[in-house]
Amino acid sequence: VIEHNLDVVKTADYVIELGPEGGQGGGTIVAQGTPEEVAQVPESYTGQFLQKVLSDKRVVK
Repeated sequence: VIEHNLDVVKTADYVIELGPEGGQGGGTIVAQGTPEEVAQVPESYTGQFLQKVLSDKRVVK
């Protein structure tokens, strides 16, 4: 699945982030692993946003 919605990404079993940019500036594996592992990779744009989403402990009703 190619996905940009962090609510979907944070529930994935395994994430592979290609980049660091799109097109000619991409194509390299920047991070891979569980969402928690990707969140710990400093070079990962996705990881930077995942850190915030994963640390949000609010209860949604």
